[in-house]
Amino acid sequence: MRTEHHRITTPVTADLLRGAVELERTDRGLLPHRLPAWARAQYPDGQLAMAEAQPSGVRLVFHTSATVVELDVLATKRIYAGAPPRPAGLYDLVAGGELLGQASAPGGNTLTLDMTAGTATTTPGPPGTVRFPVLPTGPKDITLWLPHNETAELLALRTDAPVEPAPDRGRSVWLHHGSSISQGSDAASPSTTWPALAASRAGVDLINLGLGGSALLDPFTARTLRDTPADLISLKLGINVVNTDLMRLRAFTPAVHGFLDTVREGHPTTPLLLVSPILCPIHEDTPGPSLPDTAALSEGRLRFRAGGDPAERASGRLTLGVIREELASIVARRAPDDPHLHYLDGRALYGEADAAALPLPDALHPDAATHRLMGERFARLAFDGTRGFPGPAA
Repeated sequence: MRTEHHRITTPVTADLLRGAVELERTDRGLLPHRLPAWARAQYPDGQLAMAEAQPSGVRLVFHTSATVVELDVLATKRIYAGAPPRPAGLYDLVAGGELLGQASAPGGNTLTLDMTAGTATTTPGPPGTVRFPVLPTGPKDITLWLPHNETAELLALRTDAPVEPAPDRGRSVWLHHGSSISQGSDAASPSTTWPALAASRAGVDLINLGLGGSALLDPFTARTLRDTPADLISLKLGINVVNTDLMRLRAFTPAVHGFLDTVREGHPTTPLLLVSPILCPIHEDTPGPSLPDTAALSEGRLRFRAGGDPAERASGRLTLGVIREELASIVARRAPDDPHLHYLDGRALYGEADAAALPLPDALHPDAATHRLMGERFARLAFDGTRGFPGPAA
């Protein structure tokens, strides 16, 4: 019988991790990043720093006969001042395609965000241990998904049997970039964000560069995509440009072309799918910025409203309707010289009928059921063999 005295500590190293762009060695352990250090240094923005360090799509993948898995981590958890507590970040343990356990890390740092004042304060806390104590016997490949919504500094991996890196199954690597919706905001858990679900359905390995609030056509993000090895690429663009009110149409169109040009420098013939925003009723015809609904906050609810004026579309302010038209036009103009570039209207993932049945709870982000719907639809629509991504396996 195995006991705690038989725990084996395995260093967390790069060969056990998938989905990270860079690994930072800290005083305590290893911190996965989804942007490299040189990119993070180009604009030290708090929102970007928080999003890229939250390991959406990052997972430990290893082969073992262990029946007990423990991971020591130092988490950083978010609190929104005046709003209900956020759900604790979950760690999903999957083997053989089956979810065998979920757990959260106790303790950790706390990041308090005041959306009204625009401030962020971090309170230090202790490390904690994520435990999966009753796993099936026998050899198995384990995938331990890290939280999509809280930072996880990895300190130690312990098991009651030896661990080795899982063998390479030769699966295609799918590199995806998008907003908080792609990062997984309001998904139930890290293995059930819509990109993770789509990757599982399609049988591909995911690298998720969904960056909450930061899909803003930044050149450093384009260069990161350019330099990241991938067999398939998708870019889901538009919502953050609107809800930050970042640019006008005159700047948006050349910025998209430039973003695509940079990605193509490293991936000249890789299938590339440009995806427009899903339906978001508050911004379909009304420009940004997206602002916190103070009336909802006073009631302890987090909700957003559109702060722009629809009449200003004439002067180039962006709405989702304008962005979809422009993205489709960009793909059409580039297609003769880039036959591997394709377009998908985001409303095919979540449209008007879906909004009636599954409204966005905070007016911006989909809930867990909608993530599942979007993941299933993306797997069916993108991986159908007609947009450059491979079709279903025979």
